[in-house]
Amino acid sequence: MDAFWENPFVQTAGYYSVVILCIIVFLVVFEIVTKYRNWDEIKNGNLAVAMATGGKIFGIANIFRHSIMHHDTLLTMIGWGVFGFILLLIGYFTFEFLTPKFKIDVEIENDNRAVGFISLVISVGLSYVIGAGIA
Repeated sequence: MDAFWENPFVQTAGYYSVVILCIIVFLVVFEIVTKYRNWDEIKNGNLAVAMATGGKIFGIANIFRHSIMHHDTLLTMIGWGVFGFILLLIGYFTFEFLTPKFKIDVEIENDNRAVGFISLVISVGLSYVIGAGIA
C-alpha cells in the first residue's frame, strides 16, 4: 500500500484536492472579512473585485506551491498553507490600515480598478515573500 501513496500521480491528486478545498475555505473567510459579496460583484461585472479575488486565489495557490515543494507530508503542507494564508490575511488588513484617505473595500466595491489592481499585486507579491519564508 505504501507504493500506492508514494506514486507521484496519487500524491499530485492528493495535493490538488486538498489545495482546492483550502482555497474554497479561505475564499469563504475573505468573503466574511470584506464588506462586499465577491461572487455577486463578479457576476455583475465588477472588474476591481475580480482582480482582487484573482490575486487572492493566485496568492493562496502560490503559498501552497511553496509549501508542497518544501514539505513531504500532507499535514505539514496544510499547516504551512494555513500559516501563509493567515499572513496574507494580515497583509490585507495592513493594506486597509495604510490607506486612511479611503476605504479599500468601498473602492473595490465601487469598481475602482486601480485599487483592485493594487490589491491583486499586493496579494501576489506577499505570496512570494511568504513562500520564500516557508522552510
